[in-house]
Amino acid sequence: MPSIFSKIVAGDIPAYKVAESNDFLAFLDISPLKEGHLLVIPKQEVDYLFDLNDETYTGLQLFAKIVAKGLKEAIPCERIGVVVMGLEVPHAHIHLIPMNEANDINFANPKLKFTPEQFEATVKKIKAALREDYKHDL
Repeated sequence: MPSIFSKIVAGDIPAYKVAESNDFLAFLDISPLKEGHLLVIPKQEVDYLFDLNDETYTGLQLFAKIVAKGLKEAIPCERIGVVVMGLEVPHAHIHLIPMNEANDINFANPKLKFTPEQFEATVKKIKAALREDYKHDL
């Protein structure tokens, strides 16, 4: 059975997409810890991050780096936190979370609620921050 992320890739489930390449996708987490909390995935469905082949693994990391630079520009923060848990959805993924202190990426924190309009505004900010010099790599 396809994961929820594979359904997003296939277009069967909508998502707030911020960046996409032939092999990777970045979209907003719908239960975010912070505004701009993103999920970065390979389009290929592989359950465990370290089961990805080397090319896909390194490509995912480079794609996440490009997206993180735009995210940090769009959402004021000290750093972009990177979290790989891998238990909640059986599809390799990376969380990119704007943070100002370590507790900002604590998954025990209450999740934020945004309206569709607020999610769209966040997408627009992040896409605008993915400047032309990043876009050629996407």
